[in-house]
Amino acid sequence: MSYIAERMDRIDASGIRKVFALAAKMENPINLSIGQPDYDVDEICKETAIKAIRNGFNSYTQTWGIEELREAVKDYYRRKFGVEISNVMITCGVSGGLFLALLATVNPGDEVIFADPYFVMYKHLVNLLGGKPVPIDTYPDFRFSADRIEPHITEKTKILILNSPSNPTGVTIPEKDLKEIAELAKKYKLLVITDEIYESLSYDENPSTIVGMYDQVILLNGFSKSAGMTGWRIGYAAGPEDIIQQMNTLQQYTFVCAPSFAQKAAVEAVKADMTAKVESYRKKRDLIYEGLKDHFKVVKPKGSFYIFPEAPGGDGDVFVKKAIENNILIIPGSVFSDKKTHFRISFAAKDEIIMKGVEELIKLAKQFS
Repeated sequence: MSYIAERMDRIDASGIRKVFALAAKMENPINLSIGQPDYDVDEICKETAIKAIRNGFNSYTQTWGIEELREAVKDYYRRKFGVEISNVMITCGVSGGLFLALLATVNPGDEVIFADPYFVMYKHLVNLLGGKPVPIDTYPDFRFSADRIEPHITEKTKILILNSPSNPTGVTIPEKDLKEIAELAKKYKLLVITDEIYESLSYDENPSTIVGMYDQVILLNGFSKSAGMTGWRIGYAAGPEDIIQQMNTLQQYTFVCAPSFAQKAAVEAVKADMTAKVESYRKKRDLIYEGLKDHFKVVKPKGSFYIFPEAPGGDGDVFVKKAIENNILIIPGSVFSDKKTHFRISFAAKDEIIMKGVEELIKLAKQFS
């Protein structure tokens, strides 16, 4: 008799975590794998967290989160996008919010649409809950648009997940396309989950949100990328009252609440000026794209800190294995896709690491030509 629940057969260990484990065993790798900013948490956020801890703010908060932070994120969306968000709850990172959103809405057999390539959790969490993931092929330009989505909608389609800017491609969904997607969602009465964790890192255009274009939208965002708070596990969700209420109930029985001190620090993080960070990462994006474009088939990312080149020879798994053998840490595209033709690079690294990585990847590519 096995004590392991059958649902565990529907998922496997994260391919990214496997690479991270491998990285720990390598000596001074050229590490272009980690989806984590190379800047530290701002000093004001550190000091605010330390002050909160020293002042005894170490107990549970309300499951919804502290009112000060809930109001601060409302102000943020009002300032940046000119939209009102409602029913804000603080979550344990965007991943925690995503889990609660899907847990509250997915019944066995429900179909959930998202772009392929996709963030790894989308497919696995839907599978875990007995839903049917429907990844939509967006190769070769990675554009996720209404005309690509509509042919895949069936009577069982319930949820559409958006991720812009995207992990792993760095591609964004422009405002025009978002409006068309909103009309499509309205037509078929779909619930939209918009994962906007990378919206603060947009390089060539003003970031857009589907919030305000359609009323059945769950917004997920957080501070791991904008503020470098990856280990602090602090995010937020907003959306229709009935769904957010159920997510809050689920949080009571799972995460309980987001870390108290991190909530206090996030109030400062949401006010931070991102201009210098965005400019720095725009330069990193240009550095890696210009370095690769003449040697790899690659789409220029407009946001996040990822780029998703096609592997020489067309097999990303083989290319990544060879790269790792040459002390270069990148992630196979098959971790994020039903295809295995590409690989993911994170340019959240020092410029010299990026330049060295480009140099070595070009050398490696020549072995496949």
